[in-house]
Amino acid sequence: MPGYGSGSGGGNGGTSAVTRNTLRQQIADALRDEVLAGRMQPGREFTVKEIAEQYGVSATPVREALVDLSAQGLLDSDQHRGFKVHQFSVDDYRTMVETRSMVVDAVFGHLEQHRPCPPAPQALLSVRRRAEEAERAARTGDLDILIGYDLRFWRELAALGANRYLCDFLHRLRVQAWVFAVPFLRADPELSDWLWSGHQDIVDAVNGGDVPGVRAVIRAYNVHSLAWADRLEQQDRQRDRQRDREQSRQHDKQYDRQHDRQQDRQRRQER
Repeated sequence: MPGYGSGSGGGNGGTSAVTRNTLRQQIADALRDEVLAGRMQPGREFTVKEIAEQYGVSATPVREALVDLSAQGLLDSDQHRGFKVHQFSVDDYRTMVETRSMVVDAVFGHLEQHRPCPPAPQALLSVRRRAEEAERAARTGDLDILIGYDLRFWRELAALGANRYLCDFLHRLRVQAWVFAVPFLRADPELSDWLWSGHQDIVDAVNGGDVPGVRAVIRAYNVHSLAWADRLEQQDRQRDRQRDREQSRQHDKQYDRQHDRQQDRQRRQER
């Protein structure tokens, strides 16, 4: 990359460190986007070398980026096999929904206690834009666009009433929830029916200083998310029953074939 390792004397080490950290962040962001988009599926294994060759960079920033993503819960690391995209379960997703609900409740509780007046219109302008784009993407079923605007919406919204540590934690939860959901949503013929689009309702409630109204919208959102999780489990049970029925049919066919062969042998012996 241009400028990597450039300079001379005492300034060279500092410039190299800054460039490497920037490269590390760029690689982490690119891989996170790949996981979020579902192009790197849960369970996929890879090595530092593979990623370094893919991006045409050295192994050091790649290894650091992968360690960062592991710390965020998106990758699993194995000393001998490399890294693997983490596979979240439905129970994990339910826990994410419950936890993010508590975090958002804390954010707006803090906002209600310490900033009782509605935020200035200018402060909400960017949040409203994110909300409009997220809703438009949800209505049209454009998952890639929705993910980006949804994450920005919640990050900017939380920043109105929370410290950066709480914002970072909420962002991490939302990224993990999307990582779990995306493979299922992409395969869902009823995709648009399950993409939540209440972003502007939240902005309107915040703009009016209506914290109970915000909480009501978020409660409905959580109910929607948990209903989707229940639907996933119901589909899994249906697939399991169908597989069991198919295995039973195959077993019956095998038994019938064995029984027929046995009958044939007996008839030949009787002759």
